[in-house]
Amino acid sequence: MSGKYFEEFEIGETFESRTRTITEADVTTFAGLSGDYNEIHVSEEYAEETIFGSRIAHGPLVFSIGLGLTTQIGYTEGTVVGLYGIDNMRFPTPVFPGDTVRTVQEVTGLTKKEKGGVVTLRTTIYNQNDDICVVWDHRKMVQYVTE
Repeated sequence: MSGKYFEEFEIGETFESRTRTITEADVTTFAGLSGDYNEIHVSEEYAEETIFGSRIAHGPLVFSIGLGLTTQIGYTEGTVVGLYGIDNMRFPTPVFPGDTVRTVQEVTGLTKKEKGGVVTLRTTIYNQNDDICVVWDHRKMVQYVTE
């Protein structure tokens, strides 16, 4: 799919990514990169005693992977100006190493600005059981056709 310009988006339009499994390596690497060694992420013995019963992936890790999955869809390839904002983020269901996630985006808003239009997408990351793991309002600035 080639990139869409602002004028080509429609309210209610949806985009769905491919799937990706969250691995042990993802969690370990993210802990090292972020410095977040909270035991809920890195100690199975500790995590077994929590409400989750096992280690969980970092919320920002799952968000980042979901963001990457949306980029791979390609609907703003060559037309995106940049990230305009992230709002209303929630993490209702934990993601465990071994879970497989996918991202669905729905266009919920279109706002004209001077340098490009802002496309608002309600973005939801689902696990393999279709549980909502992360949800947020993603705002992208996208070029106009006339630029």
